[in-house]
Amino acid sequence: MLSRLYIKNIALISEADIFFDEGFNVLSGETGSGKSVILDSINFVLGSKADKTMIRYGEQEAVVRAEFSVSAESEALAKLAEMDIESEGEIIITRKFSIDGKSSIKINGNSVTSAMLKQVTQHLVDVHGQSEHFFLLSEENQLKVIDGICGGALGSLKVELSELLAEKRGYNQKISELGGDSAERERKIDLLDYQINEIESAEIQPGEFEKLKEKQIIIVNTEKIYAALNAAYSALSDDEDAGDSVSTALHCVKGISALSEKYNEITSRLEELGTEVSDISETIRDLAEDLTFDEREAQKTDERLTLIKSIMRKYGGDEKSVLDFLAAAKSEYDLLINGAEALEKYNKAIKECNEKIYSLCLKMTAIRKKSADAFCKKVADELKTLNIKDAQFEAKFVRYDYESANLQSPDGSDKVAFMFSANRGEPLKPLNKVISGGEMSRVMLAIKTQIKTVNGISTYIFDEIDAGISGFTAKSVADKFKKIAENTQIIAVSHLPQVCAASNAQFLIYKTVQNDKTLTNIKKLNRDEKIGEIMRLTGNVTSAAAREHAIELIKQFEN
Repeated sequence: MLSRLYIKNIALISEADIFFDEGFNVLSGETGSGKSVILDSINFVLGSKADKTMIRYGEQEAVVRAEFSVSAESEALAKLAEMDIESEGEIIITRKFSIDGKSSIKINGNSVTSAMLKQVTQHLVDVHGQSEHFFLLSEENQLKVIDGICGGALGSLKVELSELLAEKRGYNQKISELGGDSAERERKIDLLDYQINEIESAEIQPGEFEKLKEKQIIIVNTEKIYAALNAAYSALSDDEDAGDSVSTALHCVKGISALSEKYNEITSRLEELGTEVSDISETIRDLAEDLTFDEREAQKTDERLTLIKSIMRKYGGDEKSVLDFLAAAKSEYDLLINGAEALEKYNKAIKECNEKIYSLCLKMTAIRKKSADAFCKKVADELKTLNIKDAQFEAKFVRYDYESANLQSPDGSDKVAFMFSANRGEPLKPLNKVISGGEMSRVMLAIKTQIKTVNGISTYIFDEIDAGISGFTAKSVADKFKKIAENTQIIAVSHLPQVCAASNAQFLIYKTVQNDKTLTNIKKLNRDEKIGEIMRLTGNVTSAAAREHAIELIKQFEN
């Protein structure tokens, strides 16, 4: 339950500290007094989107703190445990939002994100109002309502269904690896065959591309290289060349080599130099003689480089990558060529899965229909006590067979729609065709009365869902609120005196002006003040008869 709500600098509220009762709490007040601000504050601390306009004018920061007391089995505590946030049954949420857009959220002193906050609060509070109609009008949500009352039998079937769907996804993945269906497989085989032939025809060798580039450079620079080699050879071989100079120097030094080890060492080095000069000269001559320009060879080299570049552009950045691609393509080609038998096996397995899934869907439908029939009868009975005496309420299931069944959904194949008729002789129509706001409010209240113990929520908040109803129906609505509050805390905004009379705790929302500033105030009423508020709601605040009537209203709901 929401035990305490602290609000600071929200809209017209400067500061408020509200302690709620564990049963039925009612907020009332004049139109425009600020009741919606209380609900906006609750929604804010539960995780709704923050807006700078909610910050009180002239202030820099808004703060809302909510304190909850929950049972040890609460899903909210389980979520906190997953987040490594400790709690002994108390959950304190503090949310701040500043004028510069900065915000902070803490649960039991631990900073959390907005997404983490919602994971917890969705198990704490359920807010209902005129917008709740949109939730109930969705057929997807109507199926969720039915599933919520079906219990463990349906849950077990859903687990089994999820396992079958996962198994089927595995088979589909294997079929995809085999190339998909027959047409897709043939297309892949043709493509792989083309790629393999193209690469193999090129006969690419590792390192070939770099060698060809080097060869191309030589061909392009043949004339330049030939001139350089000839000049070098001439320098080493012509008259008075380097070789002769080295021989002369050797002859001069050789005569004194025996006189000193130093001279002998020079002699040896000159001998080696002479030999090296001669060898270099011969090598240069051979290179020059071997250097030729063959136009056909040059063209062949260019074409080969162009081919290799094209292959590498398609299948990899170098020869190794291309050859790796070739190996992988051959492997996949062999798999596809020899995969017909495996494909047949997987398709057969999928068919068997679909048959099992269809069987599960039928079982789920049977469970849902049985639960829905009992649920709808109880809702119709509730509606009759809410002064819709000829109410009819049913869950219409769309028929399906094996061919039309949805065999991919973890929720099974059912499509369901709540059908409603308020008047005798009128046909049942989908709930979204119900025009009257008062009727819709009562339908929603009747449904919530029946599922009050199903979803584990500890607090319901109702925002003027009693709008559009009065008289005897108002008494019935108050009774329903009182009944729900036996198991679940209720915080309701209402203008009905009957609803206020049924409350365990009554709060008055009113405005005052202080220092030329308007403030919204919240006051918990004592019994005498509660009587006065009920008199105001009935439109008579002075007569003794009105006071007696208010007292009598309260007594009707006292245990």
